[in-house]
Amino acid sequence: MSTLPLPLEGVTVVAVEQAVSAPFATRQLADLGARVIKIERPDGGDFARGYDTAAAGLASHFVWCNRGKESVALDLKDPRGLEVARRLVAGADVFVQNLAQGAAARLGLDAATLCAADPRLIAVDISGYGAGGPYAHKRAYDMLVQCEAGLVSVTGTPEQPVKAGIPAADIAAAMYAFSGVLAALLRRATTGRGGPVEISMLESLAEWMGHPLHHGMHGGEAPARTGVAHAVIAPYDAYPTADGGQVLLSVQNDREWRRLADLVLGRPELGDDPAFATNTARVSHREKTDAVVAEALARLGTAEAVERLESAGIACARLNTVADVAAHPQLAARDRWREVDTAVGPLRAMLPPITLPGGAEPRMGAVPALGEHTEAVLDELGVPAGLRAELRRAGLTA
Repeated sequence: MSTLPLPLEGVTVVAVEQAVSAPFATRQLADLGARVIKIERPDGGDFARGYDTAAAGLASHFVWCNRGKESVALDLKDPRGLEVARRLVAGADVFVQNLAQGAAARLGLDAATLCAADPRLIAVDISGYGAGGPYAHKRAYDMLVQCEAGLVSVTGTPEQPVKAGIPAADIAAAMYAFSGVLAALLRRATTGRGGPVEISMLESLAEWMGHPLHHGMHGGEAPARTGVAHAVIAPYDAYPTADGGQVLLSVQNDREWRRLADLVLGRPELGDDPAFATNTARVSHREKTDAVVAEALARLGTAEAVERLESAGIACARLNTVADVAAHPQLAARDRWREVDTAVGPLRAMLPPITLPGGAEPRMGAVPALGEHTEAVLDELGVPAGLRAELRRAGLTA
């Protein structure tokens, strides 16, 4: 039985957001109980709504990042729409925006302006490269920032650099925005003051590049691209099995190598062979190391290979597809799936990974239709019915 409320109940968030970075940040806040009011353009809304139709006719990015929010459609380029937005912000605890650099400032919705007017407000500016510097006004999309941050240079095979298969720069910025809001709420609880929070996609992803950066800055060169292998550990790779699957394994120390050689490879003499006995030697002879591991696993089916590796205490995994993850037995056993309401019916969605035992379950609310909550929110603000009708006629709301 739940005894504690969700930690952000009573917190109101207003967001002028689009794509992934800000929407994913505010979705985390909504899951933890905050009321999130999403301001969208009347003519199409958040452009992520149009990325694809893969989620039963809805855009998969939008479904992922926008559950549990209220959608209010306002044209912020019109003074009447902008005034309504300012009234919404005046009643909020947190404001989040990721408009193009300079756009929020032109509307008076940048963090510095808003926090100067209301010291209790926490206002978050998310940008590609930050407010200053030579890249401040450079257009920033996830793939471009992955390249600028060097992630693409260390991802892929020796022959071909590749971007991450998920929007890593967007997600990094979103999670630092989320944690920044939580930190600012905690500070406000003790000081009574909110303040600006600035997040850049480049700086967020550059932080995630810590290992390659330190390896390169202090060791002289960046780690090589090695596919799913590890640049400085061997064996650490994917190996084909007899039934067409692939098993990944990672040997972290020389004791594990001796167990692998004896109990899985069936070649205990390799445990003390100078060409393999230490990780440095195995990396120096990576092709030979991988060859002996691959030869042994190629004789085993995937399930048998995993069983033998686990029995020997060797870390391993299957190379799962997206469909495999959707049916993953561990996620099912831990009851991590729920259904989220949408305009096209319920869709399966995963519980957020923050688990707070003894409290209420995360609030996985419905994915809003464009402008679904406009009327209710304007009524709550006390906007007269006549003005609401005028805004609709002028195409300033939806």
